[in-house]
Order: sequence, then C-alpha cells, then structure tokens
Amino acid sequence: MYLFILIFIASSLVSWILKSKLEKYSRTALQSNLSGQEVAQMMLRDNGIFDVKVISTEGQLTDHYNPADKTVNLSNEIYYGRNAAAVAVAAHEVGHAVQHAEAYAWLGFRSAMVPMLSFTSRFMSIILLAGILMLEYNALPLTIGVGLFALTTIFSFITLPVEFDASARGLKYLSSRGIVTAQEHSLSKNALHWAAMTYVVAALGSLATLLYYASILMGRRND
Repeated sequence: MYLFILIFIASSLVSWILKSKLEKYSRTALQSNLSGQEVAQMMLRDNGIFDVKVISTEGQLTDHYNPADKTVNLSNEIYYGRNAAAVAVAAHEVGHAVQHAEAYAWLGFRSAMVPMLSFTSRFMSIILLAGILMLEYNALPLTIGVGLFALTTIFSFITLPVEFDASARGLKYLSSRGIVTAQEHSLSKNALHWAAMTYVVAALGSLATLLYYASILMGRRND
C-alpha cells in the first residue's frame, strides 16, 4: 500500500513539475524565432521524410506521433509556440517519425504490441476482479489476468527506450541546426527530461501493480 502511495505522489509531482517547466519556458522566446510547427517541418525534410504531416490538436500535453496515418500531432501551444519547450517537444515527436522511417527496433516492438493490448485491455480489469473473487476456488482466472497485466507492464518498459531515443534525436537536431542557443538547449533538455520521467513513473507504477497481483496469486498457491 505504501509503495502505491509513493508512486502516486511521484506521478503527481512529476506531472506538476513538467507542466510548470513548460509554462515557465513558454515565456522565453527563441532567438531563432522558429515555431514548433516550423521546426517539425524542417526536421522531417532534413531527414528525407516527405510523407508525414504536421498537424495541430486540441488539449494540453496531447503531442504524439501516429505511425498509422503518419502524422505528427502537436498541441496548439507547441504547434504555434516559439520557445525552447515548444521546439523540444516538436523535435521529440518528429524523432518518433524518424524512428519509424528507419525501422527502429524498439518502436517496432511497441507498435506490434498495440493491437493486442487494445484488445486485452477491454477485459483485463474484469478478469482480474473475477480472478480475485474466484481465487479460493480456482486460480486460473487470476493467472490469466496477471499474464495480461504482465504484457501491459512489458509495454510500459519497452516505451522507455523509444522515448529516450526520440528525445536524444530531437535535441541533437536542435543543436546541429543552430535552432537553439546553448542556454536554450539546456532548457529544451530539461523539459524533455521531465517529460520522460512521466513514462518512468508510469512503468514503475505498472510494475508495482503487477507484483501486487502476482503476490496475491502466489500466496494462494502457497496455501
């Protein structure tokens, strides 16, 4: 129980810090005066990618790359923003597009798991609940539930190298093209660091939950 509380606190703290950093850095204009959308287009073009569209989306922290329809989706504040955080997030998302174009292995593993997880996630909670309720009589439902949750946890950890690599690609591009100054690069790196920490906390939370359900199952088998 204490572990879950600590992870919840850590998740809330990381999310708050990330939002605070993005808000703070958004008030400092880039010397290059480029927007997130312009940087995304430049990075795609410089990497020889011409079949990916950059579009704006509603909401906050909704930025993502969709490999299915090949779109870099940037929230309005990132799409139109002309600051270190905006260009960092934009370059990060294009980093995923570059991974896709280069058939980056970890991205391929993650993408291959998405259809399966989309299907299993519909039933996983029900199976886990049924498994706990039926555990005294039959351990099979909970065993299946733990197996399904293990897939979710594996997906969370596979996501980590994908996200860290996309950030590294984005930061390298911003520096090599002179889009950010040394000081602005530091701000961009810090913003992406806290964005990555949200994935780290999520993965640890998934692992903690998996261990919790597994301990219930193993406790039943040891009786």
